[in-house]
Amino acid sequence: MADNGALLELRKVSKRFGAVQALTEVDFSAQAGQVTALVGDNGAGKSTLIKIISGIVDADSGTYQFDHRTVRVDSPQAAGALGIATIYQDLALADNLDVVANLFLGHEEVSGVRLLDETDMEQQAAEVLRRLAVRIPSVRTQVASLSGGQRQSVAIARSLLGKPRVLLLDEPTAALGVAQTAQVLNLIRTLRDQRLAVVVISHNLADVFAVADTIVVLRLGRQVGVMDARQTSSGEVVTAITGADAGDEQPAEVPES
Repeated sequence: MADNGALLELRKVSKRFGAVQALTEVDFSAQAGQVTALVGDNGAGKSTLIKIISGIVDADSGTYQFDHRTVRVDSPQAAGALGIATIYQDLALADNLDVVANLFLGHEEVSGVRLLDETDMEQQAAEVLRRLAVRIPSVRTQVASLSGGQRQSVAIARSLLGKPRVLLLDEPTAALGVAQTAQVLNLIRTLRDQRLAVVVISHNLADVFAVADTIVVLRLGRQVGVMDARQTSSGEVVTAITGADAGDEQPAEVPES
């Protein structure tokens, strides 16, 4: 699997939900300054693996290493303390609030005893968006009025306030138009250039090949391929996803957990 430069590394991770074996001895890693794409058909185990990485679900077996040491990540808070942030497809933004309020929701800066430090929050919001080269009318713009690409950018910017080292993006370009998709893909490249380990979960192979350095393929709860995106083709990835040329009989596909 990945070399010794891996910032995040899971080895031989397995997880069962009742009668469903969701993951079987899966290896996965991500390196700083690289984009790792996690791909697979429905039921492949992608969601379960991401939930284990982000601390929502405990693995039944296997090891979890972060920055070359074995750790236990049994909650999202534990993942966050390590520097792992996850942005899910629904983004969890409050449409009725502006950009600043969304970035600091639940973590507001205070001045004195009870007063919100609006000036400081505005400045931090403007700075993180500037670093990401995100263009929005104003940090006081209501999120409901933003485009899909801008909303994705705000969700990513919010996670960066916690100074993560690993960023998990769940279907970041789903339901976006061509221009908005290009905006998000450029943002992912910017995150890579800022030395984050970026993990992208996507069904869109065109988007995967546009940004990924490494492609990890899951099929039926097993890791079946780790590919250099520059030296493989979409056809080879599809073959790994579907097992089209696999000689061994495959078990029935199970629902993804």
